[in-house]
Amino acid sequence: MADRTSSSITINSGKSAVMTAIADFAAYPTWAEGVKSAEVLSTGADDRADRVKITLETGPIKDSYVLAYSWNGDDAVQWDLAERGKVVTGMSGSYRLAAGADAAAGTDVTYELSVDVSIPMLGMLKRKAEKVIIDAALKGLKRHVER
Repeated sequence: MADRTSSSITINSGKSAVMTAIADFAAYPTWAEGVKSAEVLSTGADDRADRVKITLETGPIKDSYVLAYSWNGDDAVQWDLAERGKVVTGMSGSYRLAAGADAAAGTDVTYELSVDVSIPMLGMLKRKAEKVIIDAALKGLKRHVER
């Protein structure tokens, strides 16, 4: 999983509000395309989830897997696959948040993702699929936070 796909968006809200939305796994089915459920299995000392079971249904892929999260305040969150699914065999990703150029500029959010699946897929097609996932997630997050 050396190659990561990345994209960014600006959300018209502060870093704290954006990271609160990212950490609210119960709400994922309302804004994260394809996520049918996100069950927090355990939390860390900061009361944020450190293990989450994701149930995904998007196109032909229906799978459940567990992600392990590592939080850096309201600046970043990273995750890695802790328990693989039937289709998802590897995953690592992150959200990085940075304040915009001025207070009115909102928050710049960068999402990086690398996914491995049990279905054979050319690298170019894999990166295109990752890009679609990332762009949909960023747009969904933006709509969710800015409502």
